[in-house]
Amino acid sequence: MTAVNLLDFDLDALTAWCEQLGEKRFRAVQLFRWIHQRGASDFEQMSDLAKSLRSKLADQAVVQPLPVVSEHRSADGTIKWLFDVGDGNAVESVYIPEDDRGTLCVSSQAGCAVGCRFCSTGHQGFSRNLSTGEILAQLWYAEHTLRREQGTAAGDRVITNVVMMGMGEPLQNYGALVPALRVMLDDHGYGLSRRRVTVSSSGVVPMMDRLRDDLPVALAVSLHAGDDALRDVLVPLNRKYPLAELLGACQRYLTRAPRDFITFEYCMLDGVNDSDTQARALLDLVGPRGPVGRVPCKFNLIPFNPFPASGLKRSPQARVQAFAQILIDGGLVTTVRKTRGDDIDAACGQLAGEVQDRTRAHERMTRAPVRVVRGAASAGPVPVDPAASA
Repeated sequence: MTAVNLLDFDLDALTAWCEQLGEKRFRAVQLFRWIHQRGASDFEQMSDLAKSLRSKLADQAVVQPLPVVSEHRSADGTIKWLFDVGDGNAVESVYIPEDDRGTLCVSSQAGCAVGCRFCSTGHQGFSRNLSTGEILAQLWYAEHTLRREQGTAAGDRVITNVVMMGMGEPLQNYGALVPALRVMLDDHGYGLSRRRVTVSSSGVVPMMDRLRDDLPVALAVSLHAGDDALRDVLVPLNRKYPLAELLGACQRYLTRAPRDFITFEYCMLDGVNDSDTQARALLDLVGPRGPVGRVPCKFNLIPFNPFPASGLKRSPQARVQAFAQILIDGGLVTTVRKTRGDDIDAACGQLAGEVQDRTRAHERMTRAPVRVVRGAASAGPVPVDPAASA
């Protein structure tokens, strides 16, 4: 009999499984707390469980962490872990300490099929979805490892925020994502607030609607362009769900979101999407005259973190500040993300892990620069994607 990995279960699923063993719900709650609040993986440590239950657990279940391939620590305190998920695949997670919080960036897939031009994971291609247990194992390991290192008092958390912004598109792994989110939010698990758990998506519109109905947490959308023509090049998913559809989903999400705004992430690419014209296009896009009317939002401008084969460059700091000022003057809350962990390739867009690419992304994605030129019959910039003519 194959042992069941208890990290794959949210509390309801664990309760149902324990009932099959003839155990009542309160035993499932005890077990759940031992696993997630105390970080126990040895059933013999779970002293308030009956010996008969511990025996059943030893025969039929495991708490299976992910093997750690490597750990890198940045001068700024950021930590990046590489976890082995089998079959030649490994995924990365990043811990970012700040004065008032500890944030863990979690991966949801081995690789990514979306293929955003500025993301090293997309250049790697896609292998497979992670299971619920593999998603949670990243948090389980980071939280309890850091607690031991820091001597954290019982009941206190090291990780206060989780962002599903690691490798992969979370909403393309919805079935595994939602149970993992439930464990993060459960008071018997990690007890995180919905405002402090963020799912970042490149814009999978139908699944944004499902998340709104099933488990609305904070939402961040990878925008990166103010018009469909450019976004088609930078975020290929836009060809399926163009901006008007995406913004409509954002409006619907806000009806149940724990925050009263959507965060739009915008990676600043030199000479590609960082002009004054494109900043004003964003004001038009989310303003009262936009395709769905005003969208309550915050813009997070992200300095591009170069990686081999991207063919892209980081916008100069002065250009980023000028771009931000246009948005601020237009009434939009705008921040510039501080780059963390770039000395260990742990900054935004740099996570690569090790993936056995089954989508041949390296053949589909060009290494030539993306550039923007003026079309003869166009009133605005027309993106030139070298991949289209490769």
